[in-house]
Amino acid sequence: MACVGTGHQRHSRTFADDDSRWAAVARRDRGADGAFVYAVRTTGVYCRPGCGAPLARREHVRFFANGAEAERAGFRACKRCRPAGASPAEERLAAVVRACRLIETEPEPPHLDVLARTAGMSPFHFHRVFKATIGVTPLAYIAARRAERARSELRRAASVTQALYSAGFGSSARFYAAAPLMLGMAPTRFRHGGPGASIRFAIGACSLGAILVAATEKGICAISLGDDPEALLRDLQDRFPRAELIGADAHFERWVATVVGCVEAPARGLDLPLDLRGTAFQRRVWQALQDIPTGAQVSYQQLAARIGAPHAARAVAAACAANPVAVAIPCHRVVRSDGSVSGYRWGIERKQALLEREARAVAGADGRATGSLGGRGRAMNR
Repeated sequence: MACVGTGHQRHSRTFADDDSRWAAVARRDRGADGAFVYAVRTTGVYCRPGCGAPLARREHVRFFANGAEAERAGFRACKRCRPAGASPAEERLAAVVRACRLIETEPEPPHLDVLARTAGMSPFHFHRVFKATIGVTPLAYIAARRAERARSELRRAASVTQALYSAGFGSSARFYAAAPLMLGMAPTRFRHGGPGASIRFAIGACSLGAILVAATEKGICAISLGDDPEALLRDLQDRFPRAELIGADAHFERWVATVVGCVEAPARGLDLPLDLRGTAFQRRVWQALQDIPTGAQVSYQQLAARIGAPHAARAVAAACAANPVAVAIPCHRVVRSDGSVSGYRWGIERKQALLEREARAVAGADGRATGSLGGRGRAMNR
């Protein structure tokens, strides 16, 4: 799980012109603080977009990228919103980033009180701000980082015992209790690349190219799309280098047919069990993706807001990119804020094709529904 970034990058596209900036000022949008400042010619003062001062007339307002530019133009900082320093939102974000860095660098998971002191907040306030910013609680973030560290240490440490202590687990009992959800298998099995784990797989073809479907005994663990079938198989082998890969039997072939049918007609969905392994934040994003209706599209920012982490759009994008099951977790329904298509693990062209198929399916369903209603209407008129 990646901690969110800071600064002006989040706003650069949202407030790219004076019309959008003025709209933010008119609604006193505190979310725009840090993106730009505005100055009022009649008062000689510049402010944050969210300042509570009386709204000036539009013709008296100028916009600047930051306070330094406004001051070079002869304006002075507002004493009410203090635009020369960091905004409250930026200060909160910086505090959360500092806490994330502490979690990532400390060998032992820091206590909530320690994190709160680092952020300069009370424990209760810090807990609320952290969850609103990252999308998960500090404890869940610590658990996710510790799981990532455990997976890394298991691959390189001399023993499982050394790995569990290096990952920040205080006892072997806690480590082994967390291992099934964290690793999806016993620590020793994970350490040796998943020996003994049986994964059924099949490679076939669909209208979007080659498709690989793989499943553990718990459910579908991979749906991959590409141009090269061998590359898809190598990717599966890299994920489970010592697992037992078993060719499809008749039962699994029916699963594969169901998956292919979902690719060809995404609107029908996939009613098969999934075996997904990810961080708490990734699983939260993946669940939110499954709640997006067929034919609908959301931006990364909107998806971040839906999971209660409005400032975590970049982390949401990373979770979408880590999605191991194409179409079943419909990350293709997430687009840029301007509606353009980008950032798909299996290729932008395939993402565009899936979106077009869903749009046609929804349009067709609406047409059938309208025709059906019209038919009932004619019968009633008779």
